[in-house]
Amino acid sequence: MTQEQLQAFLRVVQEGRLSQAARGLGLSQSGLSRQLQSLESELGTRLLVRTPGGAVLTDAGERFLPHAQRALDALAAGTSELGRLSNTPRGPVLLATLHTVGAYLMPDIIPAFVRAYPEVRPRLSEGSAAAMEDGVARGTLDLAILSLPVRHTDLVVQKLWEEEVVLAVPRGHRFTKSTRPLSLADALDETWIVIPSMSGTRALEAACEARGVTPKVVLETDNAEAMRRMVERGLGVALVPELMTRAPQSRGFDVVPLVKSGLKRQVALVHRGEGYLTAAARQLKEAIVTSVRAMPPPWGTGGRGGATPGPTKGRASSAVEPRKP
Repeated sequence: MTQEQLQAFLRVVQEGRLSQAARGLGLSQSGLSRQLQSLESELGTRLLVRTPGGAVLTDAGERFLPHAQRALDALAAGTSELGRLSNTPRGPVLLATLHTVGAYLMPDIIPAFVRAYPEVRPRLSEGSAAAMEDGVARGTLDLAILSLPVRHTDLVVQKLWEEEVVLAVPRGHRFTKSTRPLSLADALDETWIVIPSMSGTRALEAACEARGVTPKVVLETDNAEAMRRMVERGLGVALVPELMTRAPQSRGFDVVPLVKSGLKRQVALVHRGEGYLTAAARQLKEAIVTSVRAMPPPWGTGGRGGATPGPTKGRASSAVEPRKP
């Protein structure tokens, strides 16, 4: 029984589907299936059953799950102890981020980090906040950058920034010519492009429900870059975090601020505690925090120093006061 087999099993349980689990682990779906089959063959029983709705645990799988988690926890703790003995960060670091963070922030951080620490192998995946949080809690992820609040109160949470959610519209859209402030209610009749797990999508659904209307969703995607390109091509409008608007010279859409929307997202770095982090994971965590701090407001302090909220446990982080406008 190998660590890779246990990680494969736990990731499938976490994601519910082999295709998503394979992407998160950087494996082909056939490679992931072989890991699971080898584990089941060694144990002499079926752990998972594929159904149209996804992978489902058998009774044996339910019984084996907590033992697999404890085994990985013990391996992680042992690896962390050995990692602390080394002054040179090395080996893999499993980092998961929100879709927009992966597309619009990680390219500013990962290349410089890899050049500085060539023996570290970051493995970057993207997903919903809930799935990433569960991955960190189960030990299948070292670090995650997700939106607050968190559900697992035993996780260490370091708030990175807070930002507005704005309306992205195609160039020349009628909203860009408006002479009065716009609210989300003004845009409910628009054609929408959404990422289901994003906070902006939940706000849109709530606003539509309050008005008794159904949002006109022309496209759902799990890719932030695809959403941006679709807006640029005129397919529809989208609610996006400010992070996606950082480079106005290279974007092909217009930004419409929404008044009195209250649409914000708080983004945090989450892990299980310093004792579970390898030297490589600790170094990547520090690189992320330092890089964000050097960003211009509202994400960082623009390199002027100042306080970045320190790590707290679980829900306590969501009580941090929002940045004053």
